[in-house]
This record gives sequence, structure tokens and C-alpha cells, in this order.
Amino acid sequence: MNAPHPVPRSRPAPDALAAVLARLAERFGARASTAGAVREQHASTLTWAANEPPDAVVFPETTEEVAEIVRLCAEHRVPIIPFGTGSSLEGHVNAPFGGVSVDTSRMNAILAVHAEDLDCVVQPGVTRKQLNAHLRDQGLFFPIDPGADASLGGMVATRASGTNAVRYGTMKDNVVALTAVTPDGAIVRTSRRARKSSAGYDLTRLLVGSEGTLGIVTEITLKLHGIPEAISGGVCAFPSVRAACEATILAIQSGIPVARIELLDAAQVRACNAYSKLSLAEAPTLFVEFHGTEAGVREQAERFGEIAEELGGGPFAWATEAEERSRLWQARHDSYWAALSLRPGTKGVATDVCVPISRLADCVEETIADADASGLVAPIVGHVGDGNFHVLPLVDIDDADEVARAKAFVDRLVERALAMEGTCTGEHGVGQKKMRYLEAEHGPAALELMRAIKRAIDPHDIMNPGKVVAPV
Repeated sequence: MNAPHPVPRSRPAPDALAAVLARLAERFGARASTAGAVREQHASTLTWAANEPPDAVVFPETTEEVAEIVRLCAEHRVPIIPFGTGSSLEGHVNAPFGGVSVDTSRMNAILAVHAEDLDCVVQPGVTRKQLNAHLRDQGLFFPIDPGADASLGGMVATRASGTNAVRYGTMKDNVVALTAVTPDGAIVRTSRRARKSSAGYDLTRLLVGSEGTLGIVTEITLKLHGIPEAISGGVCAFPSVRAACEATILAIQSGIPVARIELLDAAQVRACNAYSKLSLAEAPTLFVEFHGTEAGVREQAERFGEIAEELGGGPFAWATEAEERSRLWQARHDSYWAALSLRPGTKGVATDVCVPISRLADCVEETIADADASGLVAPIVGHVGDGNFHVLPLVDIDDADEVARAKAFVDRLVERALAMEGTCTGEHGVGQKKMRYLEAEHGPAALELMRAIKRAIDPHDIMNPGKVVAPV
């Protein structure tokens, strides 16, 4: 499991790269940069993945400009690395073979909102917070909320999820159609705005989660939802992580329509208290939220309270005001930065797995015991309503022994999840760092099918090479 797949890609020929850089400078002027600082900002910066910058960064503003860039790079077989906000955690935006980073941040227009159809059309540089601010006055919202204020194009690429996924699903459930530029520079639209279709292969789902390896998304049609009439939520401490997980399992199995249910272990609660100025009990804690009518959320909260009490949880601290709820959820979204404060000067080894919900308590409990036995500080947060949780070992990169222990810990975490019929990543994606686990998860035949798709669409391996699968 530890041996990486071979990647037969090499850097582009110097004359080919020089021709591309000259043409980009001529065509895009100040919107094309080869400055070292800009290039480094467009590679991995958030985790311990090495920073592998591109040779240039270009900032297109239209689908046609993206197609022009891709055709130029395809002609000279220069790699292309799509870039949103850079918040991905598995080395997705690195350029291990150099090439051109295509930053879509200037493609940030909300092109249409069809309130009567509950959908909208946006460019990929629009962020989730920007979209929801635009929708608020129309009584609508987009529910997918990864911790970062990620771009919607990046969220499509990584099949993002978040705290609301237990009720509203992930990006794969909320993308209606895409416009994308393929590796030969063609512009394709994957579907119409109809909510269902039986017309041909599902190209939308093929591109959602492809991590920029099959094309660059330039327009997105998204499902929207009405803002709930009532929202009720709060926090509840538990005597153990197992009790918190079992409360989650019982709530889901009982059919309580929880909108959000998030686990923070004691270490993460301590970090959030310090970073976000909270005063929560330093114990395993669930953040819970219900959406619906006034009567509905009251009933759901009462039923959940009964389950928690049976498992030793409580008392509930309900957030009755919108500002109070926002403060709690912002603390949850800031958990990555909060956790880093537990060991200043270290790097976070962000990783995640997902297991069937019936195995959640076992997996989390065994992972905590493994971290303790490995001598690692590794706080846990989790979208536990769907069996997904995140672990963040805090590692002194200059300590070779500690780095080795952290790598072995992550390997065992994935092995544990796969043994429980789970997955090596619930929402981070594969990028560079999880490529080596795909064969153990999917088997050689399925992995070869993925490679065949990559080879068919991107025969020269120019689109985000060195990520997800190597086309060998």
C-alpha cells in the first residue's frame, strides 16, 4: 500500500515551455505571471505536502480564454493545473512537472438565478459565501459548506462536502450541469437544466470529483434550497467519543432529519475554546442543528435530547439566536487553524476517512488509541452524520522520527477504514497524497478503468498530471 504508482510524466521541453510562456505574456499581459511569490502561492501551502510551484500563473476571465490557454498548452504538451482558492489539502494544486496554473478567481460572476426552478448558474471562481450572500434576499441558499470559503469550481473538482451533507448531500448531489474545457481545448456542456435525464453518459458526474485531471470547469449549474422557516441547534458534551458516536448513530437510524451533526474530540474542543473564545466543556462534543418548521425542529431537538441523555450526554447548550449559532459554526469551520495552536510551529497532516455509520464509533475510538500509542497530538473533527471524520496530526517536520510515525499513522488509519468497508477519503479527495491507496480500495480492474478514462480524454497527460491516477 505504501509504494506510489509510477508516474511516467516529465517536465516539458525547455523550448516548448518558453514558447508557451512568451505567448501567455503577449496575450494576457499582467494577467500572466512568472513571479516566484505568485507561483509559490499557487502550489500546496496548507499542509506538509511539499510546495511544487508551476512555471507560470495565468488569470482568465472567460470560458473562451480558458480554452485558448488549454489549446496553447496542448499544442506544446505543457501541463495545466486548475486553481481555485488553494484550500485543498492533498496536494491537488501542486505542479510536480511544472506547467501553467490556471487561476479562475477572476471568473467570479453569478450568471443567473432561476428562483422558480431552484437553481443558479455561476462561474467557477464564485465562493460559497459570495453565492449565499447573493441569494439571501431571495430566500434561497446553497447548502454545501466545506470549512474553507472555497471556490465552487474547486468544490466541483474535489466533490466537496461539509457540515450539511447529512441532510443535503455532497457536490455530486447538487450539481445539475457543467461547462468545461477538455484537454484538447474543446468547450463542452455536460447537461441541460432539467433535474433528470436519461440522455447518454453522465458526463456531469464524471467531471465532479475528477480533480482537474479531465478538464477545467468554467460554468456550474447548481441546485438551490429554500432557507428553512426555523433553525434550532446547539452543543452537547458526552462522557466519551464512543457515546457521542453512538448518539449520532441512533439519531440517524431513528430517522431524525438532522441537518448538521459534527463531532469534536476533547483536544479539538480545547483548541476551539482558545482560538474562538468559547467556553465549552473540554469533553467529546456534538454540534447539532435541525432545519424545518418551528414545530418540526422543536420535536427533532427533543427526540435527539432523549437519545443523548440515554448515553450520558448533556446538558444541551442550545443556541437560540442566529448570531450565537453563527459563532458556534464559525468556530467549527475554524477548527483547522484552532488545532494548529495546540502545537505552535508544527505542520498539520490533514487527512480524512469515511466508514459506514454503524462502524463509526469503532473507527474513531481505535484511531484515538492509535494516535496516543504513536505519541501524536492528533485532534479529531467529523461530519459524523455520514460516517466521515478528519484527523490532524500536528507534526514537527524537522523531526524525522515524528514524520515517520505520522506517515505510518495515516497508513493505518486508511487500512482501518478500508477494513470496515469505508473509503480512504470522504471529501478531501485524492490529489497526490492518497494515490497510493486507490488500488487497495477499488481493486486493480477498477483502477485500470479509471486510467483508461484518463488516457482517452487526456492522452498526453497535460491536465493536472501526477494526481488521482497515473495513466500507465
